[in-house]
Amino acid sequence: MDNETILTITMSVYAVMENYKYWLFILFLLLYLTIIFLNVLLITVVHQNKKLHQPMNVFSCVLSINEIYGSTALLPTIMAVLLSERHEITVKWCIAQIYFLHTYASAEFCILAAMGYDRYVAICNPLQYHSIISNSKTGKLALLAAMYPAIVFGGFYSMTIRLRFCGKVLPKMYCVNMELVKNSCSPAPYISIVGLVLILLLVLPQILLILFSYAQISRVCRKLPRESQRNALKTCVPHLLSLTNFTIASLFEIIQSRFNMTHIAIEARIFLSLYFIILPPITNPVLYGLGTQMVRVNLLKLFVRYKMLPTLLAKAVAVASV
Repeated sequence: MDNETILTITMSVYAVMENYKYWLFILFLLLYLTIIFLNVLLITVVHQNKKLHQPMNVFSCVLSINEIYGSTALLPTIMAVLLSERHEITVKWCIAQIYFLHTYASAEFCILAAMGYDRYVAICNPLQYHSIISNSKTGKLALLAAMYPAIVFGGFYSMTIRLRFCGKVLPKMYCVNMELVKNSCSPAPYISIVGLVLILLLVLPQILLILFSYAQISRVCRKLPRESQRNALKTCVPHLLSLTNFTIASLFEIIQSRFNMTHIAIEARIFLSLYFIILPPITNPVLYGLGTQMVRVNLLKLFVRYKMLPTLLAKAVAVASV
């Protein structure tokens, strides 16, 4: 059975939504458009104002690009499968989706680690901040966050591509590597072991960097006056909330992929799967947009400018007609 075989996603997953699939399609479409709008809006606001070209804002834009990448790789396919009669996806696209999913998730952790390092330098070494986190280093860290997952996961991904598949059932709303491997014609236990090692390579260094950063921030903050502590920690709130949100979503996804979850209601499993690809991409631009004063101010200016534009055009037309 070659990789052109059609894999059928388990009907039970979509059967729960069958009677409401058109309403759910509209809901998913609105959520997807919201993700695109919010993330593009944040990128636009930061791009248009040079005062916002600070490392943390640049990282937040890179994070938004990754949110758009991950959501676009998964949500349109989910909507298409939802409306289809047989709920099928080709093996070739399924494997591609696995690559998109894992590189999106690991790039997210890489970017969050870079943002944690930025907060560490800003709070613990404020006088050397611009020399340590220079524009050049910011660009290199952003490039590393994109390239590291692509390279590390690429080797593991090549193992999955070589497998031949006999099964046709995936008990998920989208493709994940371990579920696809279970459908291979011959057992491949080494892939499970390599997968665990891969997770450690893609997540552990970033988590250690984040823990180190906040341990140092905590150490320095204890020596500061109370007001300075509040101001320092306030700058970390968007990052901590974003990190917590994505970590919880990732744990849900890893647990579902590695353990038998059939004893849990299918509605709950669907929610946990959607949480991973919908909640972080929606909440992150809100956290970094509304959570940063300069971004809030420039966002307001942007809305005022475009709100006033129709009025100015109307006045121009009126003057021209006179």
